[in-house]
Amino acid sequence: MAEILDGKELAKKVRKDLKQEVDELKQKGICPKLAVIMVGDNSSSQVYVKNKSKACVKVGIEFEEFLLQESTTEKELLELIEKLNEDETIHGILLQSPVPKHIDINRAFRTIRPDKDVDGFNPINVGNLVIGEDCFVSCTPFGVMRLLEEYHIELEGKNAVILGRSNIVGKPMVQCLLAKNATITVCHSKTQKIHEILKNADVVISAIGKPHFVTGDMIKEGSVVIDVGINRLEDGRIVGDVEFETVSPKASYITPVPGGVGPMTVAMLLANVVKAAKIQNK
Repeated sequence: MAEILDGKELAKKVRKDLKQEVDELKQKGICPKLAVIMVGDNSSSQVYVKNKSKACVKVGIEFEEFLLQESTTEKELLELIEKLNEDETIHGILLQSPVPKHIDINRAFRTIRPDKDVDGFNPINVGNLVIGEDCFVSCTPFGVMRLLEEYHIELEGKNAVILGRSNIVGKPMVQCLLAKNATITVCHSKTQKIHEILKNADVVISAIGKPHFVTGDMIKEGSVVIDVGINRLEDGRIVGDVEFETVSPKASYITPVPGGVGPMTVAMLLANVVKAAKIQNK
């Protein structure tokens, strides 16, 4: 039976360490602050933003929300980002996705100053991740790597399969795993024979948003299974991409949903805000 990779417990530990760092920064007159921009009233986004604000309060990071109407123009959004770029009291800027269709989210990410880009989506940070320079790493892949590190899971020489190629998880995940000398295969909607590919995987990371897509017969004995998916079923239950009941007896390690990668994503956002505050204050 698989050992559980407990993201909830590790996130608590990370927050405790960060609180100490924040207290030390405050003694030097530096108060880390995060600005979150949300455009429109997406109910899932509202929940995520609320979780982020609660987490900030726990470690002493200041938090300011900018709730913009659905009708906000791209120009107005970019002007707000520029204003926050110039505001020296704000160390991190996060644009909550999704945004309304009339806004080019990549243009908005490009506008966020790289040293305030705590979500790691500015092309400067993405490029630095690719070439192995210091940068802000997208919070979910960062959280996954922190979990693997905590449980001393060796990645060098291992076959890692990533399901999903999004800019938020799949693509940055590739770079994080490459940096640890893993051999990576990325599967997506056009990939053929996914079952066969998964059978050779030492590590499986699923981020496709399909409930119970990965089943026990698809993975090999002893593999490490990381479930990034968060899917709400019709009966209101939250489940991952992985069918926990059939996969956990075969895996060596597995993340639960909820309580696995989710809490780590928020914890690594806080870590990035603290890092940003330090960088901006040398």
